[in-house]
Amino acid sequence: MLKRISIKHINKTISENPNWRILDIGCGYRAHPNATVIADVQDLSNYYKEKKFIKINEKKLPFKDKEFDFIIASHVIEHVEDFEFFIKELERISSKGYIELPSRLGDNLVFENKTDHIWWFIYDDINNKLLASKRNQLIEPFLTVSTAKLFEKIFRESLVIELAWDKKIDYQIDNSLQQNNIKKISFFKLFRKYLSKKFRSFYK
Repeated sequence: MLKRISIKHINKTISENPNWRILDIGCGYRAHPNATVIADVQDLSNYYKEKKFIKINEKKLPFKDKEFDFIIASHVIEHVEDFEFFIKELERISSKGYIELPSRLGDNLVFENKTDHIWWFIYDDINNKLLASKRNQLIEPFLTVSTAKLFEKIFRESLVIELAWDKKIDYQIDNSLQQNNIKKISFFKLFRKYLSKKFRSFYK
């Protein structure tokens, strides 16, 4: 089962289960403080000297079936070429977890995502299902990753999809989400129009 959640609720649940074996996968330099094991394709063993770190070298994750009580996969799935296999692996090594993804808006606003992200997603609240397609760049990006994090503090519900899963991660590939026929929106053109309007109103 897949459902919307908040990271605040996830943190509360984790704090109430101190004996859980928790994997944070693909976290880069921002691992969850309660993770007992950290895994990434980069070798970050020197950064996480106080934690157990596992470097991922193959598609099949180097963990036993149901090895973990909980998995955190925050801003990971959009990077994975074979995300369907990756989802099956998450289901194999744990029975529940937390997934965080950029919304399509959040994905489009950040410069680095143009080259780093392969997929984008929406959440189907009616069928409790994740809908995926290859990503599109429909807005000229104007934020760096660090600036986007500042925006998330205020506009998180617009920029981030937060999901909890239990036993199964329901998903579907829906290529209609690609919207290739939409003309790309230029933030700078919109900003120039805004300044022009402000300028005209100032001199009325």
